[in-house]
Amino acid sequence: MLSQNFLFRGIDEPLPEMLSLRAGPLTMLFDNGDLRSVCLGEREILRRVYLAVRDRHWGTISAALSNLRIQLNQNTFTIEYDIRNRRDEIDFAWHAVLSGDSDGRVTFSADGEARTTFEKNRIGFCVLLPAALSGQLAQVEHVDGTREDAFFPLDLCADQPVRPFEDLRAVCIPLGPLGNATVQFTGDTFEMEDQRLWTDASFKIFCTPLALAHPVQIQAGTHVTQQILLSIAAPPDIARVSTHRDEQPLRLALPPDEAWKPLPWLGLNSASHDQPLTAGEIEQLKALHLHHLRVDLPLADPEVPKRLERAKLEAEALKIGLEMALFISADKAHAELTTFRHLLNALQPVVISWLIYPAIEMYAGGSPIAQVLAAAREHLADFIPGAPFAAGTNMDFIFAKHTPPPTDQIDQVCIAFNPQVHAFDDLSLIETFEGQAMVVESARLLGRGLPVVVSPITLKPRFNPHASGPQGVTPPGALPPQVDPRQRSLFAASWTLGSLSALAAAGAASLTCFETSGWRGVIERSQGSPWPDSGAALPGIAFPLYHVFADVGEFAGGQAAALTPSGNQSISSLALRLGSRTTYLIANQTSSQQAIALTGPAKNCLVRSLNAANAEFAMRSPAAYRNTPFTQITSPVLTLPPYGLIRCDLAL
Repeated sequence: MLSQNFLFRGIDEPLPEMLSLRAGPLTMLFDNGDLRSVCLGEREILRRVYLAVRDRHWGTISAALSNLRIQLNQNTFTIEYDIRNRRDEIDFAWHAVLSGDSDGRVTFSADGEARTTFEKNRIGFCVLLPAALSGQLAQVEHVDGTREDAFFPLDLCADQPVRPFEDLRAVCIPLGPLGNATVQFTGDTFEMEDQRLWTDASFKIFCTPLALAHPVQIQAGTHVTQQILLSIAAPPDIARVSTHRDEQPLRLALPPDEAWKPLPWLGLNSASHDQPLTAGEIEQLKALHLHHLRVDLPLADPEVPKRLERAKLEAEALKIGLEMALFISADKAHAELTTFRHLLNALQPVVISWLIYPAIEMYAGGSPIAQVLAAAREHLADFIPGAPFAAGTNMDFIFAKHTPPPTDQIDQVCIAFNPQVHAFDDLSLIETFEGQAMVVESARLLGRGLPVVVSPITLKPRFNPHASGPQGVTPPGALPPQVDPRQRSLFAASWTLGSLSALAAAGAASLTCFETSGWRGVIERSQGSPWPDSGAALPGIAFPLYHVFADVGEFAGGQAAALTPSGNQSISSLALRLGSRTTYLIANQTSSQQAIALTGPAKNCLVRSLNAANAEFAMRSPAAYRNTPFTQITSPVLTLPPYGLIRCDLAL
């Protein structure tokens, strides 16, 4: 028996809790040392404030909180605690004080000390401003005391910093009739980057300008002292601004015709564990009605023939084509492609698209995309006439912004992302839905209207594109850095549905997600090895997100529409239709029970649930779960248990 916490989030630890705080008219949340969702009424002012230690590879060192002391009053609070950031040779300790007063002033102070000598890229506060500020006016105050007006960028901005948000002492944000909010920074020089480039739905103000040399060595005993001060200038009656959250059920209705878009084609990555799929695994994956299988082929790798042959056999067994991701050395492009073409002629795989990447992408720009793309077209265009060529980036979208693909040589723009470049908690992952849609829209602009292919989507980064050297090995009993234990959870299923909904609404043409099998897949291997973090062997199970793909796959070739507004952080949902069939997929993204009110034709529908009560059955016996009869609802109000999912088939 799997525990409820394991089913919720893939780990047996208790669910994290947040503490609600109030400072006069401001409301906010305290989340394990971080300040989140600072709001004036319904207006979000700050998304998050937190302390970060970034190593020489830009890795974020996890924090352990201790000695927590909390004093709460009706409109004020004071919280003190200690934080320890430790990994390998890095050991840094903070003492933090967070306070809020009845006038709406929030002060976040921290004094830190290096306990060891190590190399770092950044240490200190990060302040996230909501992406909803895009296009809005602010006033910035620089460290020299000068002030100027500044607009938050509309399109995703790859400039670092985003000018004139540099050399910052303060930022003042107009709030319309609510007045304005000012954020002040002391203890270092701050600047801003556009985190939407990494699917974070925020603008990040951080300390230590990127123009300074990094990494730098910090000596044991060095102190870092910083402070963030938020204040509001508001009308006298601001205390009457409503902070009430509507507790009525979220109402879902059949989307209007203009909201529907073609459902993106769905595919999976071939498994990184390099073991072939078994006959049983093939049968499980056939139920997903996939469109394609992605195979990554670094043409300089001698394992390419073996890898391509395995992918060809798996795609044939699944009766789908290959999305061929080729990584080509710029200085050996023609030699590598000549050899590869001979291999293609011998194996004759069915290729539905070519994703062309240089073997090395350059962060600051100048990646040889045009060079390798021209060579690829010369050698491959006649192999499968009409198969589209795509280029963009296999890394974070900022790489494509720094080196845009040549739109006259491609048929599609391809991008890749994961939701954990900067933050790793559940809420931060959910917040990326909004950012994912923004990346697709910006990629479409970059490609001058060409279709956008998102490949691959993974829950964690596949590699660190900014690493400056070896990063060590995974310690015994720990998961590899590419693996998230939530992959096997109901949370991951809910996140997957939210991601598919956001990307479908943004008009993405094709999506490639996760892997076929293994720790990063949709099913565990038939001879699955124990997960090192828990010791649990789960051979042959289907992770809960498998059932999201199975439900969506039934509507391949159909249409999709988002049901909930962008930015919703409690419910993810997707409407699907194909011919005369229409269904709603709805997921609870929280640890609390949620109510959903169905309106119109949806009031008369058949439902099937997936939640902690039956998730283990659905994981161990996916075919039997999918054959479970639907039930007729007796009330238009549906109750979603924590992290629960519901499929509603409408009788139109």
